[in-house]
Amino acid sequence: MNTLDLFRLDGETALVTGGGQGLGQYMAEALSDAGASVVLCSRKLEALEEVKAKIEDRGGEALALPCDVTNPEEVKDVVARAEDAFGAIDVLVNNSGATWGAPVEEMPLEKFDLVMQVNVRGTFLMCQAVGRRMIEKGEGGKIVNIASIAGLIGGHPDYMQTIGYNSSKGAVISMTRDLATSWAQYGINVNAIVPGWFPTKMSGGLIEKFEDKMLEDIPMHRFGQPEDIKGVVVFLASAAADYMTGQTVIIDGGQTAW
Repeated sequence: MNTLDLFRLDGETALVTGGGQGLGQYMAEALSDAGASVVLCSRKLEALEEVKAKIEDRGGEALALPCDVTNPEEVKDVVARAEDAFGAIDVLVNNSGATWGAPVEEMPLEKFDLVMQVNVRGTFLMCQAVGRRMIEKGEGGKIVNIASIAGLIGGHPDYMQTIGYNSSKGAVISMTRDLATSWAQYGINVNAIVPGWFPTKMSGGLIEKFEDKMLEDIPMHRFGQPEDIKGVVVFLASAAADYMTGQTVIIDGGQTAW
């Protein structure tokens, strides 16, 4: 096999949560470029339809479905509709996420709970639903959970006081390891991508206000760009990563290397 063929996803189906903007959009486009049919889901259907149209304009095939990842019935429905449209789900990318900023001593409990619901419960529910189908299919699969360097380091008191978000992303990293060891026997690879600072709707406000300070904390002195994550998600979704599971791939310009 030609080495580059290891990265092809022709004939496969990838489900991307939170696929209507930011990192989710970038990764969905990348998986489509590699040959996969892509199912996009999030709560906001309009944004998904825009990404779907962009993928189709590039010659890809996509389906947009509304879904609240914290709702078990909606998760099951999306999985069923994805299978009806394209057949079995071969790749799952858990990208849906929420955050809330406040000093720890002032963090509203309901906001802490909301972030944990979306980032941890939502990731678990989607992994469970898709994982069950992968096990039943008996042909393995790839799961990629999107965590954050916030799950590896403490928040910065000057510009990032997000105790719920940080805690949730640490949980996603641990969940990834547990799923990997539990499901290796079924040929299901489970890995995590740990992005640093990428300009997105979620991070845009902080970057606008604290850009200089944030760049000081990144050895490469720049923020991540779409191309910085596209190749990584294709690698983890493809046969090139068949012997890799339970790992966290950090894309942060060196921030966690200080």
